[in-house]
Amino acid sequence: MATRTARKSAQVDVDKPVPVARRNADETRARILRKAISEFAAKGFSGARIDAISKSARTNIRMLYHYFGSKEQLYLAVLEQVIQELRDEELKLDFSEVEPQAGLLQMFDFIDRHFSEHRELMSILSSENMDRARHMKKSARIPAVSSPVLALLRNLLDRGVADGTVAPGIDPLHLYVMLVALAAYHRSNMHTLSFIFKQDVGAADWQAVHKEQTHRMLISFFTAGATAKQVAPARKKPRPAVSMASEVAAPSAARAPRKPAK
Repeated sequence: MATRTARKSAQVDVDKPVPVARRNADETRARILRKAISEFAAKGFSGARIDAISKSARTNIRMLYHYFGSKEQLYLAVLEQVIQELRDEELKLDFSEVEPQAGLLQMFDFIDRHFSEHRELMSILSSENMDRARHMKKSARIPAVSSPVLALLRNLLDRGVADGTVAPGIDPLHLYVMLVALAAYHRSNMHTLSFIFKQDVGAADWQAVHKEQTHRMLISFFTAGATAKQVAPARKKPRPAVSMASEVAAPSAARAPRKPAK
């Protein structure tokens, strides 16, 4: 009887749901963090207001400080979150069965899509760059978040060089920075570019044309000189043999007086 009671008690403990208080706490913290991402993306660290974040998250400032400690710690949590979300998506990438050149274009498409769908990432990183990464340098978590991007790019580049479809000498980090710039510049400067050139560069049709032209440019870059190592250098044609007599006679002939014209 005692054994049956003990088993029943153990079963109840195993099936016990997550306590409501803990679940609510996790939900509140996540809600504050999400609203903080929007606030810091819109106004930067200096301009963001804690009271605005707490009000938007439907909580109070006391609870916000309870979960995050301070405005700076909340901002640091925001930085870590947006970078972690990018890394989580990068970890899903797999180009092992893709042709090298196609894989490189797909890498650009991934970066382009992520920046399009996560505008807050560009804004927050831009703001942090203006502060010379002052807050990011205090994070122990960000340096520990390993990005697979450079290894993926290096593998695609090496395979492309091996099969002659990609030019040798392309550095993965330089390429990654280039791809980010091509995906981010026209978005981070969308309003000024649209005003200056009197065209909405944020419009879907303009973005589609821009992406297609970026593909063409990248293909030209990847393939320029791609077969250079596979083509044997042209040999110089041997100089025709000339006898000593002809070498001596040639200057004499050149010095022979011309016959006067009749």
